Amino acid sequence: MLKTVLLPADAFTVVSRTVMNDNDRLILNMLYQPLINYKALSLYNTLWALLDKTEIMSVEFTHRHLINMTGFKVEDIVEARRKLEAIGLLKTAFKAGEVNNYIYQLYAPLSASEFLTHPFLSALLYSALGSKEYNRVVEYFKMPNISLTDFKDITASFSDVFKTGTIFVKEKENEIRKRENCEIELKVDLDLNLIMSSLPKGMITPKTFDKNTCKLLKGISYLYNIDNAGLVSIIRNSLTEKGVIDKVKLQNNARSYYQFENDNNLPHLIYNTQPSDLRKKELGGSKRDKMIYTFETLSPFDFLRGKYNGSNPTTRDLKLIEGLMLSQELPPGVVNVLIDYVLKINDNKLNKNFVETIAGQWKRLNIKTVTEAMKQAEKEHKGNKTRTYKGTNKVTVDSVPEWFDKKIEVEKLSAEEEEKMNAILSKYS
Repeated sequence: MLKTVLLPADAFTVVSRTVMNDNDRLILNMLYQPLINYKALSLYNTLWALLDKTEIMSVEFTHRHLINMTGFKVEDIVEARRKLEAIGLLKTAFKAGEVNNYIYQLYAPLSASEFLTHPFLSALLYSALGSKEYNRVVEYFKMPNISLTDFKDITASFSDVFKTGTIFVKEKENEIRKRENCEIELKVDLDLNLIMSSLPKGMITPKTFDKNTCKLLKGISYLYNIDNAGLVSIIRNSLTEKGVIDKVKLQNNARSYYQFENDNNLPHLIYNTQPSDLRKKELGGSKRDKMIYTFETLSPFDFLRGKYNGSNPTTRDLKLIEGLMLSQELPPGVVNVLIDYVLKINDNKLNKNFVETIAGQWKRLNIKTVTEAMKQAEKEHKGNKTRTYKGTNKVTVDSVPEWFDKKIEVEKLSAEEEEKMNAILSKYS
């Protein structure tokens, strides 16, 4: 990254690369500000205010003007700008000259769903706010559950209203403003040359550090705060005889390293719950609806703890579940369905190969919601009563989860069942 020295006389222009709305302001205040602080958010809002009336591009200003508007010192502006760049709200272009010129390109924030499902941003927000405040913020962005059971959908379709002719209009897609997010660049001090030189030559091959492995190493390095020396030790213990890094071992070893360095505490990933945008928009009072609500509102840690009758899950099971969320990037609610499904059909055992095979399939199918996961599990059951998974014996699917029964689609909970369900949920609220 080019190092520049910002001077009050340096010129700048603001350019909008996106379209903003009122909800974005709310997301910036509630989700972004705890991470970047009020000065960075103030700078972002000030740059927006300097755009012309069409919010496309500003005239040229000097940074003296920005200093007068914000009351910030030059070093405050630089620090705030760097935070905006790091979190994906700003890109900066620089041109040297008698008067240096900067172009500040503004980008929209992520949606609440994208932010709260992002493995690093959600973990940072959890750390910044704490459990109680984090859950309050998540609750704020949840979609209201409106029952439409007694209603009929009478929405008009496009073809019901509009009649199209044969006139073709030349597309001008590249000329139209559209909403754009700036991809967050995860920069960690990952020195592959140093790592490779620190490993015995006979242990690694050209395939050891492929693209996916390097991406996983970056994520692990950031999430668990592990430096290059720590990664060398972890990689050494994760290599197979063929010089390939066992990704599961890598995650397990990284997690053990993190717990050893942090008094046996866990990273925040497995404490996340299903984001509001991926939840069912309407829930009735049937047993199935209550199960969906449970899957969506409990974190994988709390859901698994419920399966242990309130006791903490084993380290092995926690490692397995956390690996699904880190490497497969399955949403929390989907992970809960997977846990429930596998425990029921596999004699209450979370067999690693069995779980990872199903998780890999669900990832490829891009399953994001609880209802999608439940439907896929039911579909698998219908077509495969007996299956063999790599590294496992045959799994005979005689016992299935209760939600496979179509009767519970409409069957209401009894008062006793309702009380029991609420008691379970209240432990984790």
